Amino acid sequence: MIKLMLSTLHIRRSWLPSLSVSIAILIILRLSSFMIFAIEQPTKSNKIKSEKHLFILSGQSNMQGHRPDEAFNPTVKASLGNEHVIVVQDAMGGQPIQRWWKEWKSSDGKKPESTGDLYDRLMSKVRSKINGQKLASITFIWMQGERDAKMSLGTVYESSLRGLYKQLSNDLDRKDINFVIGRLSDFDLKNSRYPHWTMIRKAQVKVAESSRKFSWINTDDLNDGVSRKGKKIENDLHYSAEGYKKLGKRFAKHALNLIKKSDSNKNTND
Repeated sequence: MIKLMLSTLHIRRSWLPSLSVSIAILIILRLSSFMIFAIEQPTKSNKIKSEKHLFILSGQSNMQGHRPDEAFNPTVKASLGNEHVIVVQDAMGGQPIQRWWKEWKSSDGKKPESTGDLYDRLMSKVRSKINGQKLASITFIWMQGERDAKMSLGTVYESSLRGLYKQLSNDLDRKDINFVIGRLSDFDLKNSRYPHWTMIRKAQVKVAESSRKFSWINTDDLNDGVSRKGKKIENDLHYSAEGYKKLGKRFAKHALNLIKKSDSNKNTND
């Protein structure tokens, strides 16, 4: 009996070395496979760092008066990184939205001989800047509407704004473009000089509040103070020197908020 117990104990002891070796080999194999997987799979942070964020700014005189390098560029670059930001601005004063939206028609269905020429000029700059780069986000920033208000074209402004956004989305083949709209200021709230001023303000807000990807900024406090020419202004059509800097900061703030919101939604869906 004693011999049998000793023999059994000897067998169990003889298993221990081989069992330990097997466990060690198994652990090594599992760790190796994990390390290989980690090396082969790019991290999310590296992927984000390799992509660019495109900002397209356009409109008429108050966008033309906006200088991106004063406030907009420094703000977005501080948040996203200098090398990950592409900014394209193209604007022309005194122009109606029909010079951007190619399918524009008046309230009675009439279409001008030429539409969309300023849009084509803008997009030529955009495509040149993109140059095949992968884009993490695209944000369209729009400051326009004064001319349409003056020409009493407010009844078709909402559809024009939506049409312009859709046109850009189709051309860039992206359905996730953010849209920041600068609402007209308090320049003519009585509609005495620009008959459709308040109508267009309302249309801008309505469009901006119709999607989680859209936003609008208030410009009512930007047209008082001292202009870039040193002239004192109050409730002016155009903004003060300081007002344009604030405009840039607000554009940047709203654009960054939309980008963060979009990233949050993507992470939730992952």
